[in-house]
Amino acid sequence: MTTGPSSLNPGHARHRWTFFRAGGFDQVRLASGADLMALEQLDQKLWVALSCPVKGIEFDSKTLEIIDTDGDGRIRVPEIIAVVKWAASLLKNPDDLTRGASALPLAAINEQTPEGKQLLDSARHILKNRDRADAAEITLDDVAAMAGSMAQTKFNGDGIITVEAADDAAVSRTIQEIIDC
Repeated sequence: MTTGPSSLNPGHARHRWTFFRAGGFDQVRLASGADLMALEQLDQKLWVALSCPVKGIEFDSKTLEIIDTDGDGRIRVPEIIAVVKWAASLLKNPDDLTRGASALPLAAINEQTPEGKQLLDSARHILKNRDRADAAEITLDDVAAMAGSMAQTKFNGDGIITVEAADDAAVSRTIQEIIDC
C-alpha cells in the first residue's frame, strides 16, 4: 500500500490518496467520505475505468439508469462525481457512504437541506406505514416493501387511473368509457 498526493488543480487543497496493488497495477482505495468527496480532484489517469455500461454488469440497472443523466447508456466520471456529491449532501457525514451498513440511521440524514428534509420525511413515512414509526433506522427492505405496497394502492401517484379507483358506479363507467376510447 502506498500513499501520495494526487495531481490537483493549484487552487485545491491536496487530498492524500491511498493506493493498493491489484491486477498488476496500483489502484486508488476509496475508504472514506473524504476520499469520495475528493474524487473530482483525482487525475483521471488514476481511475481504473472511465466509463461503464448501464446494463450487463452485476449492479442494479435501475440505479445505473438514474446515474446516467445524459441517457447515453454509459456511466462516466462526471456522472459518478455528481452522484457522489448529491448522495453526500443528503447525509451529515459523507463517511456513511463507505460504511457498507445494511441500515441507514435516520439521525445520519442531513435535514438542513430541502432534499435531506424530504428524504427524512419520506423515511419516517415509510417506517410509519410499516408499523415501525419508532425505528431509529431504515433498511432497503423497508423501502422495497413500501414500493411494492404503494403500487397496489388506488392513488399511488403514478398517474394511472383505473376503474377500481372510483368508489361510485357512474364514475367507474365513465373511467371505463375513457379507457375504451
